[in-house]
Amino acid sequence: MKISEANWMQIEEYLKKDNRCVVPIGSTEQHAYLSLATDSILAEKISVDAAEPLGVPVFPVMPFGHTPMFMEFPGTIDLKLDTLNRVMIDILDSLRHHGFRKILIVNGHGGNMPVEDSVNEWVKSKADMRVKFHNWFRAPKTWAKTMEIDPVASHASWMENFEWTRLPGLIQPREQKPMVDLKKLSAATAVEARKMLGDGSWGGLYQRSDADTDVLWDVAVRETRDLIEFDWG
Repeated sequence: MKISEANWMQIEEYLKKDNRCVVPIGSTEQHAYLSLATDSILAEKISVDAAEPLGVPVFPVMPFGHTPMFMEFPGTIDLKLDTLNRVMIDILDSLRHHGFRKILIVNGHGGNMPVEDSVNEWVKSKADMRVKFHNWFRAPKTWAKTMEIDPVASHASWMENFEWTRLPGLIQPREQKPMVDLKKLSAATAVEARKMLGDGSWGGLYQRSDADTDVLWDVAVRETRDLIEFDWG
């Protein structure tokens, strides 16, 4: 259930019988030939696909994240980590106020991963709260399936190339791009990162068959659904 398709009265009724919800967070940043909103699209869709059979509400995706590396690619929006932390805590405070007690944060962007520490600190002082931080693309079963399909997988490569992140009428390059030196990239300025990356992909095939990515998506959805349904403590 998307919050955007409900009104406040329906959520009030829902909270009388359940206190779970899902909060997807993403980013607006370059993804080579894919949508600038790739991380946000994937975080929200996997949340909705996972939660729908359970009737658990999914809030609109937080579309901006921490992504200073890509600031030389037009269209990228970077939030300072302190800003992102504050936004996430405000979101959690709001949800707690309304009666949500079990919250799954579904993260679709690597640069947002440090927010988990702030979330964990917040939870420590809230004995009534249970919050899980789920990096869906790095979750154990999903990552294992990615490596099984093709271990050369990275930012803006085939592993993020789904029907819902492609741009209409745009043909993906067919060749496999050599992997960038990730150690050098992690130490690079934004200007240096753009020179190193060229089109923005970190390396690997730009696109694989839909059969491959459908299998990957199914694993990711099931893994996310299990987190919503089970083991809240």
